[in-house]
Amino acid sequence: LKFIFGPSAVPALDLVDQRSVTRVVAPSGRIAYQVLGSSGKLYTCYSSCHFCTCPAFGFTVLQKSESLLCKHILAVYLSQAMGACQELTVSEEQLTSILLAEEEDEG
Repeated sequence: LKFIFGPSAVPALDLVDQRSVTRVVAPSGRIAYQVLGSSGKLYTCYSSCHFCTCPAFGFTVLQKSESLLCKHILAVYLSQAMGACQELTVSEEQLTSILLAEEEDEG
């Protein structure tokens, strides 16, 4: 994993070990993932479009194209593969609030 994903591999595995990945599901079937980062901040990830709200994703992946993903996205993929995601079912309104809260944090 470290050969393919570089420095994100070990921290991502740590997040999986700590069960930091939560799959958030709404009745409509919309899914987002929340990852509790090592800094204690909660990041929202979308595996369907390969996106994370963390600063490292914006800088390292989007701006500089130095990496394929951040440790949070990798932790989501590893958790999915290992069946290690926590599961949280929320209403459509709650999911919207989660998504809008991230947008406000960025703005």
